[in-house]
Amino acid sequence: MAKRVPNSLDLLSQFGERMLAELEELSSYGANAEGGVTRLLYTEPWLMAQRAIVNKMQQLGLEAGFDAVGNVFGKLPGSQPDAKPLLTGSHIDTVKTGGKYDGAYGVVASMMALGYLKAAYGAPKRTLEAVSFCEEEGSRFPLAYWGSGHVTGVRPLQLAAEIADSDGVTLLEAMREAGFDATTAGQQYPAKREFIGGYIEIHIEQGSILTYKKKQIGIVTAIVGQIRLTVQVTGSSNHAGTTPMKMRKDALAGAAEMVAITEQMALEAGEPLVATVGRLEVKRGTSNVVPGEVEFTLDIRHTDEPEMRTFCVRLLTKLEEIAMRRGLTIETVENLHAPPVAMQESMANEIEAACEAGGFLHMRLPSGAGHDAQLFGPICPSAMIFVPSVDGISHSPEEFTEADDLIAGFHTLVQVLYQYGYGGKADEIL
Repeated sequence: MAKRVPNSLDLLSQFGERMLAELEELSSYGANAEGGVTRLLYTEPWLMAQRAIVNKMQQLGLEAGFDAVGNVFGKLPGSQPDAKPLLTGSHIDTVKTGGKYDGAYGVVASMMALGYLKAAYGAPKRTLEAVSFCEEEGSRFPLAYWGSGHVTGVRPLQLAAEIADSDGVTLLEAMREAGFDATTAGQQYPAKREFIGGYIEIHIEQGSILTYKKKQIGIVTAIVGQIRLTVQVTGSSNHAGTTPMKMRKDALAGAAEMVAITEQMALEAGEPLVATVGRLEVKRGTSNVVPGEVEFTLDIRHTDEPEMRTFCVRLLTKLEEIAMRRGLTIETVENLHAPPVAMQESMANEIEAACEAGGFLHMRLPSGAGHDAQLFGPICPSAMIFVPSVDGISHSPEEFTEADDLIAGFHTLVQVLYQYGYGGKADEIL
């Protein structure tokens, strides 16, 4: 069992309370009337929030600033420059009208943990860095992990000119408008980091397992893989009153059958596979016109890569059969293919030891949601800490985690970071 951090409980308690206050303050950037938060990549609320993070990190004594694509790093330099740094953090962006904990909790908890460690123990042996990734959700543009994807070298800059949001604004244009002209770096990966020892992410569960099991901390064993696609179904627009039913090429009717078969096939496949149509748009749709073009999204997830790929092929084959039978055409674009990623066992053991030292009830579980940690898993030791989500609600204004659970997660993160920065893990090669 890891030795408990020799801390000042009063100081730790103060930083925990400050963390809760900072999390609440951060939710004001992009707050909307529905009670949720909307911070889409490179928008004004997003930019204001990232700037606020930089200021808070600097106030905590961290060396803070932006990288070429808008990620924010707050560094606590170590005394051993040859030791690879440990990164900890999450993302600052949200879904539309999302909650105030998803991503933001990990950002705030990480920077406050480093602030506490600096105040209590000074400089660590190993450099520790808190990171606020610019994007993870894929809410504005049809791809996810733009922030961590650049740090890990997975997302090339050329994608920025190739994709656009619903208003036709390209990712490159939005990035430049926000003040990040990464093209001046002259690289495909202007924000890539070559020297990373490990990554730890703390996050709300976004599910109900911890609550159901009455646990305060979840230790993530693996993150499910994801395939995200955009499906365009094309038929013929025609008059709703003069076009006989049997002569129609109704794109919406075809898409509706495709949505239904997606659910049916996913149910037949069984857990842990899930498949979701999250958005459906009728292009130029009006009440008295047979729809000629429909676009919808597909999100497929599984803990097993071959199973996920096989299901995707089977489903797309079925969708093509439906389109052919109805005289429609179908085009699919894959926007994301993230394979399942296992978290590192030794890091999970450190989290477990921290839970035992802190007296927190804990369990191991997989993550059904995607996270930045799955991009780091293939390149460095990575781990995730979960705290409960009340009723399993996330991506919603009703998203909520009890303060005691937020504090428990914060204390656990502090303990783990202490071990890797100051304690018995500080001299290990990662």
